[in-house]
Amino acid sequence: MIADPPITDQAAGIRRMTKHKPVQVIAVASGKGGVGKTNVSVNLSLALQAIGKNVLLMDADLGLANVDLLLGLRAEQNLSHVINGERSLEEVIMDGPEGLKIIPAASGTQMMSELSPSQHASVIHAFSDLNIPLDVLIVDTAAGISDSVVSFTKAANEVLLVVCNEPTSLTDAYALMKVLNEDHGIQRFNILANMARGPQEGTNLFSKLSRVTDHYLDVTLNYMGAVPYDEYLAKAVRQQKAVMQAYPQSPASSAFRKLAKKVAAMPLPKQAAGHLEFFVERLIQYSAAG
Repeated sequence: MIADPPITDQAAGIRRMTKHKPVQVIAVASGKGGVGKTNVSVNLSLALQAIGKNVLLMDADLGLANVDLLLGLRAEQNLSHVINGERSLEEVIMDGPEGLKIIPAASGTQMMSELSPSQHASVIHAFSDLNIPLDVLIVDTAAGISDSVVSFTKAANEVLLVVCNEPTSLTDAYALMKVLNEDHGIQRFNILANMARGPQEGTNLFSKLSRVTDHYLDVTLNYMGAVPYDEYLAKAVRQQKAVMQAYPQSPASSAFRKLAKKVAAMPLPKQAAGHLEFFVERLIQYSAAG
């Protein structure tokens, strides 16, 4: 297990990272499993890569990782090796399709799903030494409201919350927003309807969620559109490929391209919030709290 670096080293990390251009950091989250969050993360990453962005996709579902499996890749090393001090973050990065870079996590490892806040922070800190061309970091978080979801979501500057047309999806999405808003001060959420049976279904889901949050939470919701239910996406999963790769002309792929354009148009933070130096600042806050 690697020890927390001294505060002076963290400050040096901040100075190094401020020499780089700002990076858009987007946490993809969901209140519950089964809504297609990881598929969204993978295909959004590829769609952003296709429009010329340098994208790094981080699998932050630390105990049930499956980004590499969805793409038919085999990860020899992963985030557990970074946390144990065996590898640097840059050493575990995999090459994915179309130039996409991937940070894999361990799958079926209980230790990885029960990390302490300081251990989450050690992963976040590792980004201060990352030295690759990067425009967008997509963080595929775990489903639910675990410490890991809170840690990585707080370290991003945009949250993309994936919902689908199931009562539990909306209920759990609201619960996640409530925790992130009331306990951690996150006020803006980007909502994506997945597996929608038509454009109206997506807007209806957003309206239902908005009515509840307008009444009970101090948040702003931004509707990012809908990804339609698409049999081609299921076929791509069986082939262990992204639908953007296997069926680029499918309805889902078209929706991911539209989503990528909206994400690319999001304003970058003007100060340290949501890009790489912010990860290091989070670690300083954890250390001070401890």
